[in-house]
Formats: sequence, C-alpha cells, structure tokens
Amino acid sequence: MTFERSPPFSEIDNEDLSQNSGAKALWGACLDVLAQELPEQQFNTWIKPLVIKANDDLTQFTLHVANRFKLDWVRTQYAKRINTLLSLLSGQQITMDLALTPREPPVKPKQLNNSSEFGIPFGAPTESFDMGVNEGGLSPNTALLKNRLNTALTFENLIEGTANRMARAAAMHISHAPGQLYNPLFIYGGVGLGKTHLMHAIGNQLLVDKPNAKVLYIHAEQFVTDVVKAYQRKAFDEFKERYHSLDLLLIDDVQFFANKERTQEEFFNAFEALLARKSHLVMTSDTYPKGLTDIHERLVSRFDSGLTVAIEPPELEMRVAILINKARAEGAEMPEEVAFFVAKNVRSNVRELEGALRKIMAYSRFNQKEISIALAREALRDLLSIQNRQISVENIQKTVADYYKIKIGDMYSKKRPASIARPRQIAMYLAKELTQKSLPEIGEMFGGRDHTTVLHAVRKMSAERLQMTELNQQLHVLEQTLKG
Repeated sequence: MTFERSPPFSEIDNEDLSQNSGAKALWGACLDVLAQELPEQQFNTWIKPLVIKANDDLTQFTLHVANRFKLDWVRTQYAKRINTLLSLLSGQQITMDLALTPREPPVKPKQLNNSSEFGIPFGAPTESFDMGVNEGGLSPNTALLKNRLNTALTFENLIEGTANRMARAAAMHISHAPGQLYNPLFIYGGVGLGKTHLMHAIGNQLLVDKPNAKVLYIHAEQFVTDVVKAYQRKAFDEFKERYHSLDLLLIDDVQFFANKERTQEEFFNAFEALLARKSHLVMTSDTYPKGLTDIHERLVSRFDSGLTVAIEPPELEMRVAILINKARAEGAEMPEEVAFFVAKNVRSNVRELEGALRKIMAYSRFNQKEISIALAREALRDLLSIQNRQISVENIQKTVADYYKIKIGDMYSKKRPASIARPRQIAMYLAKELTQKSLPEIGEMFGGRDHTTVLHAVRKMSAERLQMTELNQQLHVLEQTLKG
C-alpha cells in the first residue's frame, strides 16, 4: 500500500457514484462490510466522507481525505483493512493510495454549521445534556429530553433462545410494568450478545405503552462526561433535573465507572432518587456485580439488590435463526444449510454473526452469485483461516490445564479426582464449542474416551454455566483467551 500518489482515475464520490458502475458496486460492498464492523460514529466520521477514485480495470484505488490529520488517522487505523476488503471482494490484488482532497474556495463563516467546521476534532464527543446549547435545531428543553433510543431495536426483532430467555422475559415485564419487580435489572455478558438491544427494546416498548414517559438510554462514558461538564459549568441543577426526573434510565457498561470517584457518587445519588420516585433502572456490564473492580461497595450492593441475569453466547439453533432473520431483513434469503455452516464457524456473539453475514451478502452482490456454502467459505476465508490456525483441541487442553494448574497429561489420563475431572470436562465442552471436531474425535483426543463421555461433559457444563455465575465467568475468560 502506498500513499499520496494520484494517477489518473475515474472519481467515485460517495454522493455520486455514477461514473464507474464496477467501482460503485465494489466500494458499496466494501462500505456494507465496514458499516457492520465499525461503531456507527467511527464509520460516519472516518469512512463515509472518503472520496474514492479508481482506474478503469479496478486494480488501483485512491482514497481522498480532507486534511493531513484525517489522512494520517485513516492510514494508521483503517487503510489496511479497506485495502484487504477491496482485494477480497474484487477477487484480485488492489493497490491503494491515500491523498489529500484538492482545496476548495474557503467557506464564509455564516455557512459553517457543524462542530468539525469550527475546529472541534472529528470523533470528539459532542453529545451531552447541553446546558443551553441547541442540539440540531431543537430547543434546549427538547434537546434535554432526547431519549437516544434506537427505534429499530425492539423485542420483535430480538431472537429468543436459551442464551437470553430469562433476560428477555424480565425485560418484557419491566417494559410493561416499570418501577415494580426486578428493580434494578442488571444484565451482564460478553461483547455483542444483545445486552444493548435488550435495553433499547425495553425503552421502545415503554414508550409504546406510555408515550409521555421520560426515558433515557446512555452509555456509562457519557454519564462520566456529563458529570465532568456539570462540575465545569457549575450546573448541577440541570444535571439533577435531567437524571433524577426520569421514569426509566437505561445505562450501558457500568464497568466504566471504575476508579471514577465523583462519578460513582453522582450515580449513587441518581440511583437513590430514581428508586425513591419508583422509576426503573436497567444496567449492563461485562461481568456480574460482585465481579466489578474499583466500584464502591455500596454501589455494587445496589446493583445486586434487584434481579441480576446473564446473557450467554447464542447456541447453534439461535445463531442459525439470527442469520436467517437478519438476511431476510436485508432483503436476501440465506439457505438453511449456509446458515448452519456460518453458525458453526462463528460462535462468539451476535455482532460477529452480523459481520459474517454482511461479508457474505456483499461478496454475493459484487460477484453476482447466489449465496451458497462455497460462496460463504470464500467470503469468510480470512476468518476461517484465523480460527483454524488459532483454536485447536491441543491449544484448548493446554490453556485449560494452565488455568486450573493441572498437568497437560491429566487431560488424557484416567484419573478422576474432582480437581482433574472438572477441568477435563470444561476442556471437552470448549472443544465442542470452539472447534469443528465431532464428539468421537474429541473423545479420542482425551485419552480415547467414548463419545458419550464427551456428550455428558458438554451437557453438564452447558447446564451449570447457566446456573453458576463463577463457572460462567471462568468459561468466559477461557474463551476470550483462546480467541486471542
């Protein structure tokens, strides 16, 4: 990949891609994938504004970037991935350059209308409770009550399975009867398992039943920012007016409060005020309340005072249903056998499933081929090669043995004390979950054990994982370690 060289190209502006249909299709497919891989703010800030130029045979692309700062950032953070995607989707090696967009006549000050034009860095947080600052033309009072809910995330399009059944049932109850049972509701689990979707669904459903309800969805980092701004501006009356008067507060990733003393104090005050007025709180985290570190004990005890539920990685059938439904929502039909192939290879979370689906659909559209297992294998070859290289039964055995401080040879031995048998069962469970090995193949790699022994271990760990918080946390750590 080279940079800042501009050979003669056909320009493909994102607003008008009519000049080159092949380049338009290729860049559109690339954008589809990147839109799923990147957070929305990152995509809109760094990728969407790019102006693309391509030569006639689509072997050379130039990304035109607005200024030097953005050029350096796109080069270090995104260029390699964009180059890889363009080559993958086109089926040929593509050379990609970066260059500065040609300068245009200066814009008169009165025409400036967004934060980037006023010199505020792109990507810097601009949303807050804005004391007196007008958001997007709204009056200050309207801006203050902006609920930040994504109306596309509802209970109707949330696939239900064993992994999320209890959390979903509790969430539905809250959405119809807030302030009563399960207050607060604390949902925990790994990245991309649907915690945020569930929170938006609660808020959206409550507003269907009670359109005038005061609802706010917010990430914990934004709450921290709001506390800082309240101190800077000496505007705690406005802060309390916003947070203490809600009917429903949905706050994501409360683990971000760690080591932020003043933020924790203000959240504790908001927590108490909302419970006193019988408002409802729903929180998410990557771990259960008592697993949070550097959070005040009195706050942890509040987190744990209502209902705490886990969302697990989706099981195979749930992953298949998610893929088929999401493909249908995108106007495509995914054959069931293809959905099973993808679901068996993408196991960790819903976000990765969506990313895999986008790659397959983009590859299908660009190459004008029907979705099939062969096409899915080709579209996901990078993902599959990484999985095959990184996760093996031998690696699982070594990782589990190290974690539980037993000898690797104990994985194959006939010893049965609990200190050895349980880690062995955990390793069998992970081997079934994270590799494509059959039960007999796994049994053979654990000292020639029968496939029924492996099946028993898999079923036992699956059931206990749902019931035992400590075991679930251990398995989560092992999975993240194995996936790198």
